[in-house]
Amino acid sequence: MSRLQAAIAATRFGMGAAPGEISAAASDPRGWLKAQIKSDAAAMPAGQLVSARQVLKSRRLLLDAAGEDGARREAVQEANQDGAAHLRAEIEARIQHAAATPNAFAERWVRFWANHFTVAVRMPLLAGLAGPFEREAIRPHVFGTFSNLLRQATFHQGMLIYLDAAESIGPSTVIGQRRKKGLNENLAREILELHTLGVGSGYGQGDIIAFANALTGWTVGGLQPAVMRATRAGYRRRNKAQAAQGDDSDAVGQVMFVAALHEPGPRFVLGKQYQEGGREQALAILEDLARHTATARHIATKLARHFVSDQPPVSAVTKLSDVFVRTGGNLADLARAVVDLDEAWAPEQQKFKTPEELVVSITRIAAGRPPYMSAANKVYASLTQQPFRAPSPAGWPDDAASWAGPDAVKKRLDWTNTISRRMARGASPAEMLDSALGELAGARTRQFVERAESAEQGFTLALMAPEFQRR
Repeated sequence: MSRLQAAIAATRFGMGAAPGEISAAASDPRGWLKAQIKSDAAAMPAGQLVSARQVLKSRRLLLDAAGEDGARREAVQEANQDGAAHLRAEIEARIQHAAATPNAFAERWVRFWANHFTVAVRMPLLAGLAGPFEREAIRPHVFGTFSNLLRQATFHQGMLIYLDAAESIGPSTVIGQRRKKGLNENLAREILELHTLGVGSGYGQGDIIAFANALTGWTVGGLQPAVMRATRAGYRRRNKAQAAQGDDSDAVGQVMFVAALHEPGPRFVLGKQYQEGGREQALAILEDLARHTATARHIATKLARHFVSDQPPVSAVTKLSDVFVRTGGNLADLARAVVDLDEAWAPEQQKFKTPEELVVSITRIAAGRPPYMSAANKVYASLTQQPFRAPSPAGWPDDAASWAGPDAVKKRLDWTNTISRRMARGASPAEMLDSALGELAGARTRQFVERAESAEQGFTLALMAPEFQRR
């Protein structure tokens, strides 16, 4: 039983077993997971990766140096190429870390929250910001409080630009009147619908508008027209507004509150009045949303869906929701509660791996030496789940129906056939299967793998086995 639970710990709670990991967890599978619930376990070495502010400053310098002549177009192209290079570096570093980390539960915990607070590349500027968003706003804070994680995610350059809040201006301000309109509701709507309360929790359009007004003034400093033209025309209007506030080069890339862009007046959100308070108004609303019982239920449901089944049992949701409320949203306590869910330790593998989970689990069992030769982002693209390119602010889906269609499974089989030819040069398929799945590997699967006509076929059978495709 301890060997079975160790396999569950490494595959369902972790990112897939690395060689020897199931044996390492066997003496105390739950304790092995709980030992990873610490802030430094979620960190990823930055190496040569750059910060969000560095990306914005470099882009600004490059485009400003081009001036207003014919060199502008070439500068824009170069800036976009730089952003794409940053994105490729982030993806490669991310999978290398996931493949090698001894704290795979902490890594899964990071991935869950990064998907919850999605920032996706939907325009060139975000190619350089999506990776730093995960490293700066998510990783350092996933074992703190939910209220702090919510603030960090909301007021990061990536989120403010992704959901257009950086260009939202109070309609009755001088600048807003000059523009005739300026309020953008995207960030307020997604915080209420996706990040906190959830759909059907009682908020209405009036709450969205009030919250959006409270968020006005929060922006990213120093984005000049050159940067705007490199992304979309809407940035030009926002840039003029910031220029009117006297932004200087020291503010480039900084998240800041500009009072002249903030819509004055009290706000009413969910029936509560928030007095006029400038920058503190949005912070006060966020704090209340973070502690709302509907938020606890929404987060608990998503966690139970991720760690238990696509249709999470009410018992698991209730346990997690109660911990969230009782601890004030302490995420370390919530992670421990996830580990303590008896529902999450059932032998039946009810979660179908996403393409990214499949790639990482194969890379982990290959001891961090990926059996694929092309760059990681190309592999992800072939399997239709490129990191930092979720289709909407809702992030990637977390259910089998979204990933187990006939075409998707065929792509997995084609890719698995390709990498099996390379894996056949190493350990035997049976050894790999035992190292990757332990007691989760059924007798029928073991028999198929052992009777394979070749090592290549054996690896394909092992990697496409239901036990390996699920967690």
